[in-house]
Amino acid sequence: MTEPANDQPQPAASETPAPEAPATPDPLAEAIAKIAALEAEMAKTKDAALRAMADAENMRKRADREIVDREKYAVGNFAKALLAVSDNLRRALDAVSAEARAADPHLAKLAEGVELTERELLSVFERNGVAKIDAAGKPFDPALHQAVAQVEAPAGVAAGTVVQVFQPGYTIHGRLLREAMVTVAKGAPAQGIDTTA
Repeated sequence: MTEPANDQPQPAASETPAPEAPATPDPLAEAIAKIAALEAEMAKTKDAALRAMADAENMRKRADREIVDREKYAVGNFAKALLAVSDNLRRALDAVSAEARAADPHLAKLAEGVELTERELLSVFERNGVAKIDAAGKPFDPALHQAVAQVEAPAGVAAGTVVQVFQPGYTIHGRLLREAMVTVAKGAPAQGIDTTA
């Protein structure tokens, strides 16, 4: 038997089929891809630069705040130490009665000098941002007051009201320097005050 004839020529055994020719790259597509990659890299770099600039600005603001705070509160320890001097001047004046001043002109002049000294010290405090806390007759505030005692509420005074100040408190530029030592009223609230919440 013979094989049927094939009309198509058979390739020789040593011949291999020719590989397909590679597609020629499209220059326009390559350029667009390159532009897109560069734009993405530029956006990433721009974002990093903006973040770095924002961080630098925040650091500058924080440093400025710290400088201002240091300038404001640098004298805090010194001012706190001087509060004892102010307290002692006030105690000296409170120790001299009006009758003793009237009886002894030398004592009256001494008391007047102490009053002037106290007034000047309080003026210096005020010029440097140190302010006295007005506590008497105000509601007790644990952020500003230190309660050293509680007493029955006098007539017409609500519970929780400061009735006596043993030692005045002070702030420096709005920040607490020393708490006021106070006596607080306890008991029933005054008439007309609604305590239900």
